[in-house]
Amino acid sequence: MTENSGVGGVDWDAEAASFDEEADHGLRDPDVRRAWAGRLRGWLPGAPSDVLDLGCGTGSLSLLAAEQGHRVTGVDLSPAMVERARAKLAGRDAVFLVGDAAVPPVGEQRFDVVLVRHVLWALPDPGRVLRRWWGLLRPGGRLVLVEGVWGSVGIPAEVLTGLVEPLGARVLVERLSGDSLLWGKDVDDERYAVVVRGD
Repeated sequence: MTENSGVGGVDWDAEAASFDEEADHGLRDPDVRRAWAGRLRGWLPGAPSDVLDLGCGTGSLSLLAAEQGHRVTGVDLSPAMVERARAKLAGRDAVFLVGDAAVPPVGEQRFDVVLVRHVLWALPDPGRVLRRWWGLLRPGGRLVLVEGVWGSVGIPAEVLTGLVEPLGARVLVERLSGDSLLWGKDVDDERYAVVVRGD
């Protein structure tokens, strides 16, 4: 990957200006926003926690987590995305850093949750990345991984569950394709969340 490019040579700095126009990116539609907020309530701890949002983009999920009382650190490779996330969460208990989600510029055992949406599939050696992310968690922490398969790209749920099983934790798979409110439309591809808990 180049500094600001991802799979397929996407220039994420250039994409930042229009990124939130997708219903599931910007969460501007109240119904879509409520749907994601409800899912996060189920995935994140009930008590205020330290959440690391990797590949945070413009910070839409970070904002929902902050609104639920969590302290958020977001990391994204794109300075333009990070700038938008900082603006979106101005005045909230949130910090955003420019960095690689695979090797985030944060210390180990600092977080209660590592939250990652639609990032892992695009990284080389996802097994190694997952072990690194697991090391960022405090004892009893959890990984929340939202992934899918879109046409010829993505990572199937059974592959991801196989990658997280060696972490020796409890694994929950939640299918998301049938919940059109999350995406702002009906989808027929595979979309899911894997929650890996260390408690």
